Amino acid sequence: MYLARETRYAIQALIELAGRPGRLVESRELAAAAGVPAPFLAKALQALARSGVLASVRGGGYALARPPAQIRLSEIVSAIEGRGLFADGECIFWRSECSADAPCPLHWRWRELRPPLEERMAGTTLEEIVRAAGDAPGRPGVPRRPGRAARGAR
Repeated sequence: MYLARETRYAIQALIELAGRPGRLVESRELAAAAGVPAPFLAKALQALARSGVLASVRGGGYALARPPAQIRLSEIVSAIEGRGLFADGECIFWRSECSADAPCPLHWRWRELRPPLEERMAGTTLEEIVRAAGDAPGRPGVPRRPGRAARGAR
């Protein structure tokens, strides 16, 4: 199971925002600090603001709407991925082609796996993610191919 890149970008931006409490930060600045593409991040930040994870000020940037200890991983994932990941009866494997009436081969297994996964994500806070990011060797990021200058192009 893979989550969308936007979810990873959103988490990286939230880690950055958690390190700047009470400060409004523009999406471009967040994208540069987190090392993620600005267009993808802008959409993710808007979704996080609509879901109440972020506070936004038109032309003024973004800030966490609540302390990191009160923001749950499940909120972040649902804001970006949509509720379908955790919705009862929804299947992540064959999505629109799968239903209780015409289940895919993994439908019933996913029904068993979904609640503990959701519970685990709901029990994980942004504060814990920030702490884990600080403890991780290197910086969590999106692997990128080196640019032309880094490859020695003229």
